Amino acid sequence: MYLVTGGAGFIGSNLVAALAARGEEVMVVDRLGAEDKWRNLAKHTIAGLLPPEALWEFWAARPPVAAVLHMGAISATTETDGDLVAATNLTLPLQLWSACAERRVPFIYASSAATYGDGHEGFEDDASPAALAKLRPLNLYGWSKLAFDRRVAQLLARGAPRPPQWAGLRFFNVYGPNEHHKGRMASVLLHKYRQVMAGEAATLFRSDRPGIADGHQRRDFVHVDDCVAVMLWLLENPGASGLFNVGSGRARTFLDLVQAMFAAMGREPDIRFVEMPADLRGKYQYFTEAPLDRLRAAGFNAQTTPLEDGVRRTVQDFLGAEDPYR
Repeated sequence: MYLVTGGAGFIGSNLVAALAARGEEVMVVDRLGAEDKWRNLAKHTIAGLLPPEALWEFWAARPPVAAVLHMGAISATTETDGDLVAATNLTLPLQLWSACAERRVPFIYASSAATYGDGHEGFEDDASPAALAKLRPLNLYGWSKLAFDRRVAQLLARGAPRPPQWAGLRFFNVYGPNEHHKGRMASVLLHKYRQVMAGEAATLFRSDRPGIADGHQRRDFVHVDDCVAVMLWLLENPGASGLFNVGSGRARTFLDLVQAMFAAMGREPDIRFVEMPADLRGKYQYFTEAPLDRLRAAGFNAQTTPLEDGVRRTVQDFLGAEDPYR
């Protein structure tokens, strides 16, 4: 049985779908709420659904867990409740790390490219305490993810008990199906698609940095299927442990993304530039790109999805379908 926290969320539900398609037993830890988040799981057979507060009672019964895949988090980059974020994104994964170390269960968790801040220190997935100490995230969410990465590095350096396999995955800008519940934190692709379908122009933020044209802010956009492929590979290769970037390996502009979306929709581009919201100024990444050398050196050789192909599949197979859920 695989235990997937945040299993009804965006990346988590796509992982659950892949595991269920293989005939695996999957226990999901998540809250569904009163909206349509349940639809992310509706097409798949799961072993059960646990609210987070029931996790430790379940664990105490010593179920046969093959691995814990910890995708659950407060992922809003605009969240300001520091105590809530610390409890969810730092304390809980530390408890899971200890539990997996004691029970000898592999532990794979979601870190984030938000740990790199503005990219001034680069995007190298170096798990050494010295490298991690240099990073300066731009928001509370990024700090919480980095705080856990730093604690893991410290525990490893001290020779403390560890899970038999561990992997921290620094996901870059993920897009794909099953993110309708994410509100403001959904991918740019979903937001722009909704704007166009509502009869509006697709809006992009104006640049407030000299030398960078409007819409030419660049991000490493990675399809969620590529993220899932990395996790499945890790489960099949228990000797692979470490902190790994998970991206496409190539930065592309927001204009590239939106133009690919219009092409997938069979429409002429209609793009308007708007001012950046005040709460994002100074906290907005203008460039991200994932070096994949460590992941490749560990043995993962699958090719990443080109942006135009990933956008076309997302738009035509899901967003534009009668049933847009995986």
